[in-house]
Amino acid sequence: MTSLHDGLTERTAGTDGPLPAAAGTSGVAAPTGDPGVPAGKPGDDRADGGPWRRGRLVAAAAALLALVMLGHTWVPHRFGNPGSLLETFLPWLGVGVPLLLVLAAVRRSATAALAVLVPAVVWCSLFGGMVLDKREGGGDITVVSHNVHDRNPDPDGTARALAASGADLVALEELSPGTAPEYGRVLDGRYPHHVVQGTVGLWSKYPLRDVQPIPIMPWTRALRATVETPKGPLALYTAHLASVRVHPGAGFATATRDEAAEKLAAAVRAERLPRVVVVGDLNGTTDDTALRPLTGQLRSTQQEAGAGFGFTWPASFPVARIDQILVKGVTPASSWTLPRTGSDHLPVAAALDL
Repeated sequence: MTSLHDGLTERTAGTDGPLPAAAGTSGVAAPTGDPGVPAGKPGDDRADGGPWRRGRLVAAAAALLALVMLGHTWVPHRFGNPGSLLETFLPWLGVGVPLLLVLAAVRRSATAALAVLVPAVVWCSLFGGMVLDKREGGGDITVVSHNVHDRNPDPDGTARALAASGADLVALEELSPGTAPEYGRVLDGRYPHHVVQGTVGLWSKYPLRDVQPIPIMPWTRALRATVETPKGPLALYTAHLASVRVHPGAGFATATRDEAAEKLAAAVRAERLPRVVVVGDLNGTTDDTALRPLTGQLRSTQQEAGAGFGFTWPASFPVARIDQILVKGVTPASSWTLPRTGSDHLPVAAALDL
């Protein structure tokens, strides 16, 4: 008996033409091409246009990021005030650059990779100088400013830490009737010249005169004093601008702060002494254009003579510098933040050449 295998063998050997198509097939020949790459494979250059056509969404996001950083002053300060909120945390937009670069690598997109260079260059042009250490030695006087927090659990320890800094001038904000005497018990003996008005105070190694409150709010949150330094008089302003809040309906509420900043700016503008220092908790950064009436007259010691951004709030993980030392008519030699105290802010310090 001829086996099934033998019959198939004989039939195949005796057939010169192609075998008939198997049942259920169309008989159409398979497409020719590179047998190693299936046609239309997802991610193949032929399927999505290649490395110069992939990643268009990533490239668009990079362009948008660059535009936001460049045009942050055009973001409105009305209808929820997104402008001030954006500018408070503006340096953190740089985090988007490495994230977009990772997405460009995942997409294997040359277009996206080149597009990400644009916000990288913009960020460096805006903030690249901040990452450098511009501190120098020396300085004729050292100024320290600190929002000590009205519920600071350790006023005594905070005052001792500030005195240990060796500062010639110590300005405090957010004092209360209950805590001000506690700071005085430590600082009064080391700083023979001192004054407390409302919620702000100033302790000095040098004589103070012409001390007066600055009416920026219904209660005293700012004062001005002439400091008689060995190199001549210096006008020093200590201020605590109104706090800002985020409300679901109103957005980033800064109207009271902005009004206080304008009143403080008017006082600084009318100052007759050529050397001026403004310190305190401004509840805003120098990037915030809403504070430009004040900050536009002065220079930031951190920007000119600091190391890094000098973030001060919140003290547990600082993400914004809202505590400032601003000057005109003097030269910052160095600027830095002091270690954490019992407050929710970090203290700020600067050495100044008069």
